[in-house]
Amino acid sequence: MKYAQIIKEIGRGAKGARPIETQQAELLFAAILDGIVPDMELGAILLSLRVKGEDLGEMTGFKAAMDSRCRQIVVPPGPRCVVLPTYNGARKQANLMPVVAQLLARQGIPVLIQGRHDFDSRVSPFELLAALDVPVCATMSEAAQRLQNTRIACLPLEALCPGMDRLLALRPRLGVRNSGHTLAKLLDPAPGRTVRVVAVTHPEYLSLMEAFLVQEGATALLMRGTEGEAYASPRRRPRLLGFQRGVAVELFEQVSLEAEAIASDECSVENNAATVRAMLDGSMAIPQPILDQVAALTTLANS
Repeated sequence: MKYAQIIKEIGRGAKGARPIETQQAELLFAAILDGIVPDMELGAILLSLRVKGEDLGEMTGFKAAMDSRCRQIVVPPGPRCVVLPTYNGARKQANLMPVVAQLLARQGIPVLIQGRHDFDSRVSPFELLAALDVPVCATMSEAAQRLQNTRIACLPLEALCPGMDRLLALRPRLGVRNSGHTLAKLLDPAPGRTVRVVAVTHPEYLSLMEAFLVQEGATALLMRGTEGEAYASPRRRPRLLGFQRGVAVELFEQVSLEAEAIASDECSVENNAATVRAMLDGSMAIPQPILDQVAALTTLANS
């Protein structure tokens, strides 16, 4: 593959760059995930894509390369498995992603949490999950067993797709995110048996992700994340756009709420875990946007 020619096309800035064709994008991303692109060319490609932005055709090719390298997990019979990505952690407020997961599990809906964490400035979601008795599974078979027995499992990205894990690990070295961070939220370890929660950080990606999920025929929930995590903001419910086999349906519209502040919004592991437990045992009110998100995912999981 002639990387210089690709860089010439995609590296001309936001206005001058041109997208690469879907087939070429798949070959390129396959080479990236397989670790065969030289470091200098890899850095140039990743930064060029970040400046240019991925288009739908490129995303389709990248996703195809990732799919062929993503390990598969056995999902229990019954509702679809909700896949919750976690790649950011808490920064200023309590991370309520575990509340979403536990409420779904109580209804018998399996939940797979997948991701990685490399932010020194944020509280690790994996430390929070461990404090809530949801440890990181070492193998796919262990995760499948936990889905069967407890309806919740957590897997690191490295276990699902090692090449993607290596790609995301470049963020501290490069100083910025890359295309892998967008693709990681689309990982599907059980095609046809999942509801992926696609939690977008930047608003400009909402339209791209919507077009992609329609084209893919996906069953998924698209929404703005909270501090990058896959739960609805307690104070401003994002638009919850459901996809049932590629057909988009607005399940809840965006609305600002005059909600009372959470009793403890401290995001340290200890305090965050206490907040989650209090919501789950009924001693603290669960924010309505969280309940709405759970209702939306329940509908999709049973579709």
